Amino acid sequence: MAYPISSTPVPTGSPASTPALSGTYIPELWSGNLVEKFYATTVLAAISNTNYEGEIKGYGDKVNIRSIPTLTIFDYEATGPLPVQRPSAPIQQLLIDKGKGFNTILDDVLRIQSDINLMDMWSNDASQQLKIKIDTQVLASMPSTVDAANKGATAGKISANINLGVTGTPIVVGPANAAGVVGILDLIIDLGVCLDEQNIPETGRWVILPAWMVGMLLKSELRSAQIMGDATSAFRNGRVGECARFTVYQSNLLPTAAESTKTAVYVLAGHANGLTFASQLTEMETLRAESTFGTLMRGLQVYGFKMIDPTCVCTAYAVR
Repeated sequence: MAYPISSTPVPTGSPASTPALSGTYIPELWSGNLVEKFYATTVLAAISNTNYEGEIKGYGDKVNIRSIPTLTIFDYEATGPLPVQRPSAPIQQLLIDKGKGFNTILDDVLRIQSDINLMDMWSNDASQQLKIKIDTQVLASMPSTVDAANKGATAGKISANINLGVTGTPIVVGPANAAGVVGILDLIIDLGVCLDEQNIPETGRWVILPAWMVGMLLKSELRSAQIMGDATSAFRNGRVGECARFTVYQSNLLPTAAESTKTAVYVLAGHANGLTFASQLTEMETLRAESTFGTLMRGLQVYGFKMIDPTCVCTAYAVR
C-alpha cells in the first residue's frame, strides 16, 4: 500500500535517502496467521434433550408436549365393583419465543484488500458467540426452576437432610479434611443422592462444575486409576471425565451471585430428561448494502427452552 509522501525534504546524502525510495514507501507486512481466539466452553447440547427441535419453523412457534399419566392402583375386593380411572396428564408447551441475531457489513474496499476470507471468519465467530449467549441465558434460568427437594439446606425428597446451600449461607467447598468444609467428592455424591431419591436413572447423568472445582477434582484421589479399581484413570474422555455416575463438564458460564467477600456459584447436576431445548438458525443471508458499497451478512437464531421435569435437575450453591 502506498502512503502519502512526506512534505519534509530528506537531506541529500543522509542515510534515509538511500535507497532512493526511502521516505516514499513504507513496507508493511500482514501475517496470514490470525491471533487465536478462545471461546467459553458451552454445554447446553450435552445436558438437554432436543426431542422437539425438528418441529420448529420460526419465531413464535408453540410445541405441545404430552406426558405419561400416573395410574392409580387400588386394593381388589372380590365382592366389590372395580373402580374406573380415566387417565389424564397435563400438556406442557414449549414456546419458541426467544431469538438472537447478528448483522455485520464487509466493505468492498476491505474485501478486495484483504488476503483472508473475512466473511467466513466473521460467520464462525458469530456461531460461537450465539452459543455462548444462549448457554449463559439457559444456565442462569435453571436454579430457580428445579424441584424444591433438589436444592437448599434440606435437600433430598426422602432424607431432607442434604445441605446444598442457600442464599446467605452457601456451602464451602474445599479440602475434605478441613472443618466446616464440604469436599468436592462429597458434594458430587450428595447431588447424586438427591437424584437417587427422585428415582432418576443413573445412565445419562451430568454435572457442571466451575474451573476451580474441576481443579480440586483432578487433584483428588480419583486421579489415580487404582483407587477406582480400574485399569484406566477415572478421567478418561474429552469432557472432564466420569465421576460418581456423572459425566463431568466444566463451564465458566454457570450463574453466580455475590456472597459477602466471595462469589458463590450455582453447581448444576441432572439428567437430560429434565431440560428440553429447541433451536433453529432460521435466517442466514448475505445481501448488498443500500447506503454503501459493501455486503451485509446477518443471521437469526430462534430458540426456546423449558424445564419439563424439575425432579431431574438439582443445584448446589457454593463458595470456595
